[in-house]
Amino acid sequence: MCRTAYAKGLAAIGFSSHAPLAKTLPKTEWNMPVERLGNYVDEVNAARQRWEGKIAVYLGLEIDYIKGLRSALDNDITGLNLDYLIGSVHYLVPPHGAPFTVDGPAAELEKGIREGFAADGETMVNAYWDAVTEMLALGGFDIIGHLDLVKKNNAAHRFFNIESKTYTQRIEEVVRAAASGGFVVEVNTGGINRGYLSETYPSPEILRLLRRHNVPVMISADAHNAQDIDGHYQTACQTLLDAGYTSHVIFAGRSGGKPVWHEQALEMIR
Repeated sequence: MCRTAYAKGLAAIGFSSHAPLAKTLPKTEWNMPVERLGNYVDEVNAARQRWEGKIAVYLGLEIDYIKGLRSALDNDITGLNLDYLIGSVHYLVPPHGAPFTVDGPAAELEKGIREGFAADGETMVNAYWDAVTEMLALGGFDIIGHLDLVKKNNAAHRFFNIESKTYTQRIEEVVRAAASGGFVVEVNTGGINRGYLSETYPSPEILRLLRRHNVPVMISADAHNAQDIDGHYQTACQTLLDAGYTSHVIFAGRSGGKPVWHEQALEMIR
């Protein structure tokens, strides 16, 4: 990953593996096992030393917010001395049935809606935005990850209507919370890179609203392999320009316990 980022002329690379989950949740292929956490920290710090003077290497984690089960303020996270944290929602804990992810296979989402939300997709998507709102209110992280991840399996409004008045109102609430909380929003091209979507997270419509509220954004490929390390950055850049942005921010470490962001013109996305 570092070799590829350096060869492509990137200014920095940040590692943000999915943090371990509570033992009460089912194991996944994408959350780090808790026994690997120490090795992960050591490996990234070793890469930082190897690449010093060539490319900045940052140590982070992506933290799932799961009410009552996981947040960025948990003791096992706050004690790691990380450079940055991404806060995101993948899991929903329904009133009935087992927790499930909103971005797993469509059949898994459909089952979760059927068993956990009485087959009502609109109730499910409201629960998703409830979780995002709770995560923002709790804080403890720096970057909001793939804000509208819930849309991944919703082609042709299969499960909920993103054009409804209620959906629009929920988005506006979340954008205001992001603005007041001082968060940076990730413009994530991972769905495009892996062939799930033709647009970024968040959508162009949400980005226009974020711009009106002066919420800073950063471009991320959410790369799961070296090939995608800067995947569709130009698409993200154009999407932001169309939304009214003229710049984005690049993470540049921490000072006084707070993240440092360097603003950069969108034409210079490296």
